[in-house]
Amino acid sequence: MDNYLSRRELLRMGVLSFGALAFHPLQSIFPPEGRDDPIGIGRVTISKIGVYKEPSLDSEKQEERFRDELISLLEELISPYGPPLNPKWYRVEGGFIHSAYVQRVEKATLNEPLLYVTRAGRLGEITVPYTQSLLVKDNVWEPIYRLYFQSVHWITGVLIGPDRRPWYKLTDELLKIHYHVPAAHVRPIAKEELSPISPEVPPEKKSIEVSLLDQTMTAYEDGKVVRHAKVSTGLPDLVQNSGLSTVTPRGDFKIDPKVPSKHMGDGRMTSEINAYELPGVPWVSFFVHDIGVAFHGTYWHDNFGARMSHGCVNMRCEDAKWLYRWSAPAANSHDWTIKGMGTRVKVY
Repeated sequence: MDNYLSRRELLRMGVLSFGALAFHPLQSIFPPEGRDDPIGIGRVTISKIGVYKEPSLDSEKQEERFRDELISLLEELISPYGPPLNPKWYRVEGGFIHSAYVQRVEKATLNEPLLYVTRAGRLGEITVPYTQSLLVKDNVWEPIYRLYFQSVHWITGVLIGPDRRPWYKLTDELLKIHYHVPAAHVRPIAKEELSPISPEVPPEKKSIEVSLLDQTMTAYEDGKVVRHAKVSTGLPDLVQNSGLSTVTPRGDFKIDPKVPSKHMGDGRMTSEINAYELPGVPWVSFFVHDIGVAFHGTYWHDNFGARMSHGCVNMRCEDAKWLYRWSAPAANSHDWTIKGMGTRVKVY
């Protein structure tokens, strides 16, 4: 039984208070500050990125930074050298890095563990730059996926982990397997955070438009703009391994279904950090379900305004969460999947 930890057990371990979470102090995983105070911390989201002498991709490359490395960001700037769709750069020790594959993680935090989780599960958000999940096999804890800041997962149990601290059991919605992470690294999402937005507006008065030219999403209530955001739609002229085009289809659609946490990628069980596996993609609102095209939060790039996806509409996580809550069909905090013909979507 792994749905419950007794208060006596936690007291015996000395981990009931938030102060005891210092066993994983965040300061120890952040890079040391340089001469300047950093404006933030960035995580490298791909295998490697370049550090350039000037904020230009044509500039001399000074060095490289590698996947999941954490970098002190000293200054954010808009470069006159582009690239034109995303000219945002960061000054770092030793030069400049482009923002496309840097996730801001300076708001990372630790969390007090839950004592109890219902069998129905509860949504949780990763709040550290990344955490290594472990799979228990024949009483041996083996590494599987790294789970990243802002990804969302189903917590379905709480147990004592290999460090004798509280860990959560997470259930993968695609593979139906269970893996585990330190409870301190996951923030349980309160029911109130997922309450519907503008429920008084009739569903037929809500609509969404996606401009492939401008790379934007615009949400309307009775013809009035209520949300406008930069997005990243499908890459042109590419074909996936499945044979499907990566171009986001044009046309008129409706949202159906919605999934708060989705494992995207190849669906393999692996600990290879560069594998195409994206467990815990947050706030997924499908609108061409038969080929898997959806709005969703994106934690693996910050290149919105440029085409980046395999057909989906990549969004900042906060924009995708808003859309998930605002659009029909309405979702409850305990729903793993929400079905029903929902809000109108026009892609042009």
